[in-house]
Amino acid sequence: MLEYLNDTRLAQLKALLEVLAASIDSNPGARDLAQLSKQYRETLREIEEMEGVAKDNDEIGELLAERAADGKPGAVRKNRAGVFNE
Repeated sequence: MLEYLNDTRLAQLKALLEVLAASIDSNPGARDLAQLSKQYRETLREIEEMEGVAKDNDEIGELLAERAADGKPGAVRKNRAGVFNE
């Protein structure tokens, strides 16, 4: 594991992701699986933030990208016309 100390933060995170994936694949107990899964998701999220998530060509992704380009927030307002609040 010491060979990763001189790598970039991104390389270290990718190495950690591999270790976590191998640990998850080894069928740990339920408590350990929950913690490993949480750490895996957090590590993956951090990698995506550093690399930039690949833009999906889906409708929602395009709308959010357009809103961001226009300087608008990504969240959709709840009180807009046509949406009923319960």
